[in-house]
Amino acid sequence: MKQAFLIIVLFIKTTTAFSQGNPPWQNALIIVRSTNGINFNSPAIFQDSSGVPCIIQWKSDTLVAVFQWFRQPNPSPSWDRVAVKFSYDNGTNWTTPTPIVVNNFPANYQRPFDPTIVVTTDKKIRIFFSSSDGMIGGPEIINTYSALSTDGINYTFEPGPRFDHSTNRVIDPAVTIFNGSWHYTAPIGAPQDGAYHCTSVDGLTFTQIGNINSDNNHNWTGNLLVDGGQLRFYGSGPMIWYNSSADGNVWNGFVNTNIVGGDPGIVKLSNGNYIMVYVGPPNIITATGNPNAASPVTIFPNPSTSVIYLQGKQGKQYPYSLFTASGALLSRGIFTTNGQLNMERLPAGAYLLMTEDNKKIYCNRLLKE
Repeated sequence: MKQAFLIIVLFIKTTTAFSQGNPPWQNALIIVRSTNGINFNSPAIFQDSSGVPCIIQWKSDTLVAVFQWFRQPNPSPSWDRVAVKFSYDNGTNWTTPTPIVVNNFPANYQRPFDPTIVVTTDKKIRIFFSSSDGMIGGPEIINTYSALSTDGINYTFEPGPRFDHSTNRVIDPAVTIFNGSWHYTAPIGAPQDGAYHCTSVDGLTFTQIGNINSDNNHNWTGNLLVDGGQLRFYGSGPMIWYNSSADGNVWNGFVNTNIVGGDPGIVKLSNGNYIMVYVGPPNIITATGNPNAASPVTIFPNPSTSVIYLQGKQGKQYPYSLFTASGALLSRGIFTTNGQLNMERLPAGAYLLMTEDNKKIYCNRLLKE
């Protein structure tokens, strides 16, 4: 009963462009970069079999990313766990995923999901997540809870909900500190329902100050970002978008990025650049769970100006899918032993090629010159 209820909750929550209709463990997280927070490039797989990312900068030289991890087998320490990765070189390299530990977590509570993290004023990390006091009851028992850490891995549970709605579930929280106040949002339901908006002076006791309006193309499932004198929210829809506000109450309007995906987490680096992690195309997994595992298909030439050739084992069939850098599907098919991709009419830039071998999916980055 516990596992089934949790999967249903996570499936309801997963309504982004790529994840709609797919269980969350069939998707991968993609990482991209930008100089303006609108146009992103250089896509790469951040983590297979994962969703619900959040990324922050901590102690000036460390990036911290949390996400929901669904690495097989089920059950295991990596299945349906909140995990964390660290980077010490502005996101070029990342540590392997480590499941977080929440000490003093009530035994009858639902396992933490939908994580978001914030650096406190005393340089600790507070994680906010969805859970419930008990497993039996309606959706209204799902609320936002928190825990505190000094290392980003080991947390201590903070009793009581941070936000509790009496008649509706509260999932996918987004939290940040802006102009001296803690700001909290969570999607109310369907995209057009908008989002709850709460504030707090200490990050523990939140007061609802109103709802944020939206429409059916802009789902407030994502994360908050402080960008100079603006509070931004990056959210989900036909395109990943952001909206900005000078005070958290009046919002300026939706701005689309160039990314097709969902549930974005974003950070602005000290050098002014942005890194975003988001839910990408489904089925980007590998036999070992390592998205950099060597593909059994040889790809050449890469980069190419026109045709890219694919060479596999004699007599074997290889399903493939070709995506743009922003995640849009360009073509899909099957080749036997040898195949080719005609890139001649495609714009110069980066593309993602997914190939399948014995039910294992491999990802390669292609460059068109």
